[in-house]
Amino acid sequence: MNQAIYRTTSTVLLVLLLAGTLAGAQTPSTDAPERDVQAMSSLKRMADYLSQAQRFSVTADIGFDVVQDSGEKIEFGETRKIVVRRPDQARIDITKRDGAVSGFVFDGKEISVFNARENVYATAAKPGSFDQAIDYFINTLDMRFPLAEMLSSKLDETLPKRVRAAYDVGQESIAGVPCNHLALRVVQTDVQLWIAQGSQPLPHRLVITYKEAAGQPQFWAQFSDWNLSPEVPDSLFAFTPPEGAAKIAFASRKPVQTGERERKSKKGARQ
Repeated sequence: MNQAIYRTTSTVLLVLLLAGTLAGAQTPSTDAPERDVQAMSSLKRMADYLSQAQRFSVTADIGFDVVQDSGEKIEFGETRKIVVRRPDQARIDITKRDGAVSGFVFDGKEISVFNARENVYATAAKPGSFDQAIDYFINTLDMRFPLAEMLSSKLDETLPKRVRAAYDVGQESIAGVPCNHLALRVVQTDVQLWIAQGSQPLPHRLVITYKEAAGQPQFWAQFSDWNLSPEVPDSLFAFTPPEGAAKIAFASRKPVQTGERERKSKKGARQ
């Protein structure tokens, strides 16, 4: 993918990528066990429930810090409308706060990514499951993907293995939904996760702190409008390029210094 679509997808997805970052926040007490039984039970229920869902849709309102050269942190964000129909269909429509629209579509045969503002799109043939498409997108095309692990049907296998420490902070409400507030830790990141109580243990809020990054920036996601039986037409997963859009090639992600990537906040809001 050329620099235009790279700025919109690759830079933003770097901050959003969940694979490898589901981790844990500082436990409120140094006396807390490394993996609290109650916390791990809540986490496993969520992972099992999402992994077994054959279809779901959810809206994720997200925000993320961008550390400037001066050390100042500026927040950017967007809304993602996610629809997954397993085993082999998914669509993610992204609207940034400045109105820019982009997205990702998989129909079981081909991966398509588009950027309406730049009026460009890229495609890659990849027959198979959505899990395989995610793996191919990240590891072969060398692109970044938002919340990849959470959308995987293998979440119940991968997530518990990543957690080095877990603590149940207590019950709190997120947008009126009673949740268990968990603090989790992996190697370089801390995570707070709010999981709904009751028969549908779905995540309602996620906060990631990148402890090893300069300025310790955060990423947060607020999940709403969960639907475990959405009625969606096949046409939703049939990608049609925007009118007059130019087809471009995927380009591998490149390491970019934070100061270069977001040297000006106005530029950063467009990326």
